[in-house]
Amino acid sequence: VVCLLRPLLLDVVPSIRQIAALALGRLADYDVELAEAVVKAGIVPQLIGSLPEESRYYKKAAAFVLRAIAKHSPQLANAIVQCGALYMLVICLEDFDPGVKEGASWALGYIARHNPELSQAVVDAGAVPLLVLCIQEPEIALKRIAASTLSDISKHSPELAQTVVDAGAIAYLAQMIPNPDAKLKRQVLSALSQIAKHSVILAQLVAEAEIFPVVLTCLKNSDDYVKKNGATLIREIAKHTPELSQYVVNSGGVAAVIDYIGSCRGTVRLPGIMTLGYVAAHSENLSMAVIVSKGIPPLCLCLVEEHEDHIKAAAAWALGQIGRHTTEHARHVAVANVLPTLLDIFMDPRSSEDLKTKASRFNALENILQKCTYLPALEPLLHEAPLSIMHHIIGQFSKVLPHDNKARRLFVTTGGLKKVQEIKAESGSLLWEYINIINNCYPEEIVR
Repeated sequence: VVCLLRPLLLDVVPSIRQIAALALGRLADYDVELAEAVVKAGIVPQLIGSLPEESRYYKKAAAFVLRAIAKHSPQLANAIVQCGALYMLVICLEDFDPGVKEGASWALGYIARHNPELSQAVVDAGAVPLLVLCIQEPEIALKRIAASTLSDISKHSPELAQTVVDAGAIAYLAQMIPNPDAKLKRQVLSALSQIAKHSVILAQLVAEAEIFPVVLTCLKNSDDYVKKNGATLIREIAKHTPELSQYVVNSGGVAAVIDYIGSCRGTVRLPGIMTLGYVAAHSENLSMAVIVSKGIPPLCLCLVEEHEDHIKAAAAWALGQIGRHTTEHARHVAVANVLPTLLDIFMDPRSSEDLKTKASRFNALENILQKCTYLPALEPLLHEAPLSIMHHIIGQFSKVLPHDNKARRLFVTTGGLKKVQEIKAESGSLLWEYINIINNCYPEEIVR
């Protein structure tokens, strides 16, 4: 069929040329083998050779063929680049017809999304300034595709993102955040996120484009992708420095993200969870801002409600970042009854290794236990925790009990001291020293 369609691209009747191109596009779109067959048949050079003189209908169909081939793999995208497709697509970006511009933008996006080399080829062909002009056009569909293509170009490296910034894209993208069209919002937020994620300077440029507080309204949008992309944009700004995180806090971003986490489920929550973790990680004051805004309860709910391990792992990591700064921070986390949940996750054989790691060592439990002196929250863990966690818990008891008579009495009556006597610690080890400190707080007959 491909061989039969090829001569029709040169037919004297314009509508036959156009429909033949459309048929080839639909074949190539179907799967990678058909796309390879179209390329091997030598159709691409023939398709683009006569493009400048053709009608807008043919140009749209030709752009569709190139898009359909490019989407499958970097190798196929590279094959059409080698045929000179980029030059012709960039010419189509200057066409008077919005549909032709849209088709060309779409094809360029499918080429650029694969890897930095293909994205750089799109930039070198001069597409970026024209795409920035496209997002200023009145047609919503063209705005969407052009914003999506800028996002695909920006995502690979700081240098590519800088090229998009140098073309003046940020200001125009930021102006479109309030647009009521949900699909346009998705692409605009995605493009700004892909720019902001690479470096402090790029994140500052995005933040300075007056995206706050308007981006916070996206977190309440009825479209899940708008919500997720809005939260992702806030995360990409907050993660870089304490100053940028403080800017997010001062704009009301943390409170809005906490409401957002409470109002959605599944992977949509993930960028919001990560945002709270990044903000809390930067400093004691920023972590306290998350606590004061009541950020701990929704993160605890994520540990209980979510079924995906990577979401639980993110929530565990975020709680660890909140609780790791001081005894006050750790107490707030402990009072919310987070520690038994984290321990259960760590002990659960069904938990993934990544989740266990984030719930215990390196992150949540260990970070919180090293600071937590709130004994009522620690004591229940004594009876369940494995030895790897136990020495942190015993260590905290050894710090508090020598200076607190009431705590010492409670430690006996609740069975804590009895549990300590059952622990087999290696002589001379850190755990052994902690146990001796605790035993020395009591008369010998009570220890016996």
